[in-house]
Amino acid sequence: MKTKISLIVVVFSFLFATAQDQNLTQQFDDIVAQYYNDANAPGATVLVAKNGKAIYRKAVGKSNLELDVDMIPENVFMLASITKQFTAVAILMLEEQGKLSLDDPITKFIPDYPTHGKTITVHHLLNHTSGIKSYTSIGDLRQVARQDKTLDELIDFFKNEPMDFDPGEDYSYNNSGYVLLGKIIEVVSGETYSDFIDNHIFQPLGMTASQYGSHSKIIKNRAMPYEEGDKGYVNASYLSMSLPHAAGALTSTIDDMLKWQNALANNTLIKASTLQKAINGSKLNNGEHIDYGYGLGELTLKGSKGYTHSGGIFGTSTNGIYLINEDVYVIGLSNCSCNDIGSVTTQLAAAAIGKPYPSMKDVVQLNEDQLKKWVGAYEFEGGVIRHIFFKDGALKSMRESDTNTVFDIFPLSENRFMFNDSSIEYRFSKSADGKNQAIFITDSESIGKQIDKAMPEARKEITLSNDILSQYDGKYELAPNFNVVITVKGNEIFAQATGQGQFSLFAENETTFFAKVTPLKVVFNKNTSGKVESFTLYQGGQESIAKKIE
Repeated sequence: MKTKISLIVVVFSFLFATAQDQNLTQQFDDIVAQYYNDANAPGATVLVAKNGKAIYRKAVGKSNLELDVDMIPENVFMLASITKQFTAVAILMLEEQGKLSLDDPITKFIPDYPTHGKTITVHHLLNHTSGIKSYTSIGDLRQVARQDKTLDELIDFFKNEPMDFDPGEDYSYNNSGYVLLGKIIEVVSGETYSDFIDNHIFQPLGMTASQYGSHSKIIKNRAMPYEEGDKGYVNASYLSMSLPHAAGALTSTIDDMLKWQNALANNTLIKASTLQKAINGSKLNNGEHIDYGYGLGELTLKGSKGYTHSGGIFGTSTNGIYLINEDVYVIGLSNCSCNDIGSVTTQLAAAAIGKPYPSMKDVVQLNEDQLKKWVGAYEFEGGVIRHIFFKDGALKSMRESDTNTVFDIFPLSENRFMFNDSSIEYRFSKSADGKNQAIFITDSESIGKQIDKAMPEARKEITLSNDILSQYDGKYELAPNFNVVITVKGNEIFAQATGQGQFSLFAENETTFFAKVTPLKVVFNKNTSGKVESFTLYQGGQESIAKKIE
């Protein structure tokens, strides 16, 4: 009898575990389908691993539009800036071998590099605090990218540019720094960067599908890169593989990237104590913490700690996430720079740890009285005021400082609401004094108390002269390898982000603009001399700074 009972328990446990796995796989499928729903468009490969083993592998879309070839999990992609973590680990391997110190000045390895009397160390290159100008912000990147250069010629291209700031005084994502790290690897090891990575990382880890990128080599299962033009998809702009070098030239697959992450987690290449320096951020000279360490950035996802890095270059979008305590790794590689692979990997990681982001399929129906009970103005930390109001049968949210941007919020329950297909939520409740309160949830939470304040009227657009608008003309860096070009024609102003179409902006005042095609606001910022130096983008409840680089 005991044997039968034990057998029943084992069978039931197996069936329960199988059902859980099937449910999780369906969640993963739903997330991927949310972003990749056109089988005839460029696509992606994604992998989710738990405890070092893949629990989900998926390929969607086309790897080659011209030949109508479907994507497969074995497809090879440019890693773009994910390359930086390989470069950083290579440097840390050399440090452990006693061949360099992170405190070494770069002139120890590149004696003729002009440092303008400043001490720039290997550490400054690793965490983007060197102050050296990033070569991707010099001139027209699409024209520069077509030119084959030796490593020394590439360094010559940017080395005489004025520094953006003194070493360690600020953080600015910098591709030049990682090119210099590639040079240091070559000087110290006596091998080319490509050979060092292959001999000491790829081959020992069995990453047989990974290599330094090449246009001339026949690379099995290579996915062709695409961008989105005004009239559909186009082949990606040409990129000489001599240009990204140690900042972005490596290629790989999702399976090889799992081997790489397992090597990091298992301390195969560097000690655990050395890895900690890479993944726990770093500090500026004044002690201010920054979330970028060495080739990897800190991450908090649904309360879980980890590290991450993304990549983006012509025709490529990549993102990797590792959550430490849960031992969950997610990697996504896409063959179109127009694809938001970062959102896909983030949502997959959340689902993998049992904290999935809601989607439109989770929306429930509430009656008008249930919706209207949360209407009002709420004041959050920093004096931010958000208005919740009922219109056209739905509940909506609007930030008081941006009355032209209104978001629908959708009920997940009587007191929980989500933004459309977003990681942002509201959770409403009654406070002790009987007033409403709202928790605004992103990766962190902000509590808002209901206040007595009328909703402001929407601001009207105004017409500005060409003299005013022309000062905003130029290129702005919103994120690494992701720029926004502002163009002025007469008294009209337009914006175009990397890999996306151009759209019109409309003025609220001399420095504040909004779009009609999508809910966003742009506020241009000037320095003390009145020169435009950046803009602040308000979108999806979040703020981002884009520095003017041209």
